[in-house]
Amino acid sequence: MNDLHAIAELLSMLVLDARTGTLIALLVVAGAIDWRTSRIPNWLTVGGMVLGLAISAAKGATPLAGLGHGAGGLALGLLLPLPLYAMRILGAGDVKLMAAVGAFLGALLTLSAVLFSFMAGGILAVAWALSHGVLGRMSSNVMFIVTCLLHPAGAGWRAAAPSALPSVGRMPFGLGICTGTIAFLVIRQFA
Repeated sequence: MNDLHAIAELLSMLVLDARTGTLIALLVVAGAIDWRTSRIPNWLTVGGMVLGLAISAAKGATPLAGLGHGAGGLALGLLLPLPLYAMRILGAGDVKLMAAVGAFLGALLTLSAVLFSFMAGGILAVAWALSHGVLGRMSSNVMFIVTCLLHPAGAGWRAAAPSALPSVGRMPFGLGICTGTIAFLVIRQFA
């Protein structure tokens, strides 16, 4: 009976809660565009940030408190993926999409959404590498990057930055953000 109640709450949340329903629509559009074009357009990410902040302000105890809640999530959503952008693992559109997610969710929930997105992105990356026959090369690149992150002062970091590694291609990480964030929202509803 609790599962039926949770499912009913989930469906009503998607239909009645402007924040969640709008965020899911934004994520699905971003994931589809990224899949087709390998880009997430600024009109969608920046528009998502503005819309997320506006909805957060409207839903807050006061508009200023709601705006602060959304701004904290936007900042966290922007900062957490930045190291991966600096290493050219993620694109700018991915980082901006995660910031838009943060504007909707606030800081605390954004942390979980980022973690779920990274997990979903990792699973999708392995599936993508398998389907393109580059799993071995991707594994070597990941090991090199992890080694560099754990020992940044070690020899080779500056001489062979991750961007100098042989590319295995571009996986649309917007799909990871889409599936990971939606999975987090659904699981959160059942918790």
